[in-house]
Amino acid sequence: MPPESILTPEHLRAPRAAAIAGILFAVLLIASFLLLRRSIPADPLEAGAWLETNANSVTMALNLLPFAGIAFLWFIGVLRDRLGEREDRFFATVFLGSGLLFLAMLFMSAAMVGGLIIAYTADPGRIVGSTTFTSARAIAYEVMNIYAIKMAGVFMIATSTLALRTGFLARWIAFLGYAVALLLLLSSRYIEGILLVFPLWVLLISLYILIDNLHRPSPTATTTLE
Repeated sequence: MPPESILTPEHLRAPRAAAIAGILFAVLLIASFLLLRRSIPADPLEAGAWLETNANSVTMALNLLPFAGIAFLWFIGVLRDRLGEREDRFFATVFLGSGLLFLAMLFMSAAMVGGLIIAYTADPGRIVGSTTFTSARAIAYEVMNIYAIKMAGVFMIATSTLALRTGFLARWIAFLGYAVALLLLLSSRYIEGILLVFPLWVLLISLYILIDNLHRPSPTATTTLE
């Protein structure tokens, strides 16, 4: 049997892998965000009373984020595999770079909040209401709600542009991506729930890829017929 007939089925499994990874990322990130929103007040200058009452819920939310990050990296990798030779180097670089920057800022923000929980556990009396708490809380808030969101918007623009140029996604999803990305780029830090837009968009792409892949002929059946 020629090497090509062995490798092709493996290559065609990539879209389904992208869909599963994207769904996992979206579900984990949405669950983490919702837990954090329920446990931590939106005001970045609050004194830190949640450390006493909601530290366990916040810790659970933070523990979900690394797995969401792994799923997102897998999602990026198999999307690039789906693009294959059609990949535009310029937009592919922006696509990859913005995705990695988004993850780095997400993890940095989570690490700042996790550090506050550890510091509170070590010495509860010194951390609540302190300058250290205020600074760390404000930095985590700004990184996530300003810089990470903007990188998510850039990722959406690059992905939508690649979709229009290569056709690996439906055109309406690409145009929707442009509209939502513009919302993220121009949004204020005070818009409640704006963070959920990005994982919901990734979930939409993932479901589209999964459905599209299920409707395609089985590569195994095609190989057998040949």
